[in-house]
Amino acid sequence: QVQLVESGGGSVQPGGSLRLSCAAVGSIFSISHMGWYRQTPGMQRELVAGITRDGATTYKDSVKGRFAISREEALNTAYLQMNSLKPEDSAVYYCHANILAPGDYEYYDYWGRGTQVTVSS
Repeated sequence: QVQLVESGGGSVQPGGSLRLSCAAVGSIFSISHMGWYRQTPGMQRELVAGITRDGATTYKDSVKGRFAISREEALNTAYLQMNSLKPEDSAVYYCHANILAPGDYEYYDYWGRGTQVTVSS
C-alpha cells in the first residue's frame, strides 16, 4: 500500500521560510510526477508547484521566484522550499504523486493528508 507522508508545515512570520517534505512510502515501482497543492476554506485546491520525473517544473504565478520544488528519486521524496512567505500563502498544503505500484498496469494519483502552513505576524 502506498502512502504519501508530509512534514515541515507550521507557523512563520511574513518574510520567513519553511520547507515541506513529502515521502512516498510502500511498494512503489515508479513515480511519474509529484506536486504540491494548497487549499483554504471554501476554495478549490490549487496547484502550487509540480515536478516531472525529468525535473521539469511548473509553478503558480504568485509563488514564482519564492518557492522551489525538487525531488530526490532514490528516496521517492519531493520537497517544497518556501521563502519570502506572505499571509496569503497560508493554507493546508497537500502532496500529490502519480505512482505505478508493482502489479498495477497504470499510474494512479495519491494524496497526502495535508500539512498546515500559517503565515502571520
